[in-house]
Amino acid sequence: MDAAVCFSGGKDSTLAALLLEPFYDVTLVCATAGLADSAAHAREAAEAVGFQFERVGLEERVVREAAERVVADGFPRNGIQAIHEHALEEVAALGYDTVADGTRRDDRVPTIPRAFAQSLEDRHGIDYLSPLTGFGRGAVDRLVETHLDVESGPSETVPKADYETEIRAVIAEEYGQATVEECFPEHVQTRVRGRQ
Repeated sequence: MDAAVCFSGGKDSTLAALLLEPFYDVTLVCATAGLADSAAHAREAAEAVGFQFERVGLEERVVREAAERVVADGFPRNGIQAIHEHALEEVAALGYDTVADGTRRDDRVPTIPRAFAQSLEDRHGIDYLSPLTGFGRGAVDRLVETHLDVESGPSETVPKADYETEIRAVIAEEYGQATVEECFPEHVQTRVRGRQ
């Protein structure tokens, strides 16, 4: 059986892939509209951990609408959620047996409601998995520390392929960098450099 893991190049999606590896032929799939160099960062991280890589295109309209929503809300949650659900739809249409992501038990965003997961499975004839759903942040961090070589730092400085990268680019283009800083709280992001 094969599994496509929605992949940002960060620790959570990489750890999800490692957990699935004994049971599936795993491909790391970066979903991007091509508005930033996200796919290149994701491909580099996928190669560093030894998984196959694929890029799937997202509709630019979805990213731009998400950016508008982030600006209107003043915070990123709803915009990121909208892009993640769109990405899962696009990845589910690729023909893999299973689609997975790196969402954790205590994530604020994105989260996948049970009804959405069941609908995704029914409509696409796939299994949706969230291997980290039972893991809290501390458990994830300990597993990552043991199994992955990770770079971490402020979100705006770590090269990665998460949805935030493209949303930030659109907001900076449309509204200016000051609006990006107003909408996104300071937080740490990760990029995987390899296995331990």
